[in-house]
Amino acid sequence: MSEGQFKQGFEIPVDHQKPPGLQSEQKGPEPVNEHLPTEDGGFQLYKAAGKLEGKKAIITGGDSGIGRAVAIMYAMEGADSLIAYLEVEEKDAQETKKKVESYGRKCHLLQVDLKKKENCQKVIDTALEKMGAINILVNNHAYQNMVEDIKDLSEEQWLHTFDTNIHPFFFLSKYALPHMKRGDTIINNASINAYIGRPDLLDYTSTKGAIISFTRGLHNQYVGRGIRVNAVAPGPVWTPLIPATMNEKAQSSFTSPIGRPSQPSEIATVFVFLANPDSASIAGQTIHANGGVVVNG
Repeated sequence: MSEGQFKQGFEIPVDHQKPPGLQSEQKGPEPVNEHLPTEDGGFQLYKAAGKLEGKKAIITGGDSGIGRAVAIMYAMEGADSLIAYLEVEEKDAQETKKKVESYGRKCHLLQVDLKKKENCQKVIDTALEKMGAINILVNNHAYQNMVEDIKDLSEEQWLHTFDTNIHPFFFLSKYALPHMKRGDTIINNASINAYIGRPDLLDYTSTKGAIISFTRGLHNQYVGRGIRVNAVAPGPVWTPLIPATMNEKAQSSFTSPIGRPSQPSEIATVFVFLANPDSASIAGQTIHANGGVVVNG
């Protein structure tokens, strides 16, 4: 990688892929998974401290983007993981597995369509079979497709987005919680769009708002049992979702107040923080890793 991705003014290359998009086919500088910016404008490898030693994590959509960076940083911190991904993302999933294992941790892959509740149960069953425990559940996967006007937003897309983005969060959490104990965590990936109301992603934005409310409600159920539930609301992040789902205009203006889009590694550090006891007093909250946009939480 080069330090350019962290410099103010970095612009992503305008590109187009078929959904859901592959990180292995992204043009331009590869999204950053395990490095972070330094004060002098350079970059350095993430400095791990064993904060997740021996933990077992499920990460949905962990083949690429934010999910891949989370899996890698969890491995750097000492955690094994099970990655749930779509069949079309096999190439990227194998690369994630390779990176996780390069840090001496185990990475189990499961190709599965999470829109079906029985497949969500399969994820939990497989995690228990392969890892013996579930300490961290990262609900990360998502679908989006830009449509400018509600008149043109098909009923089929609306249902598909909800079936992908929020219903599996319920099923996975429901099936995982009986196997989780005090000190374990659930982290849901939301979005800045739930707070700004992005008009060309109405269905996606609506599901992300549902995720915020789901996080708060589930927190209120389980905080007394010592299981924390939190969310992360990223802003613009350089992932395969961008060339696969955004038009040229949206890609050309893909930036944030810090002068560039975030990299997956910069979001993954938040998932590390929420998964370990450093964040013991943070529960039922949403952390806004959005590149400097001030939102009303």
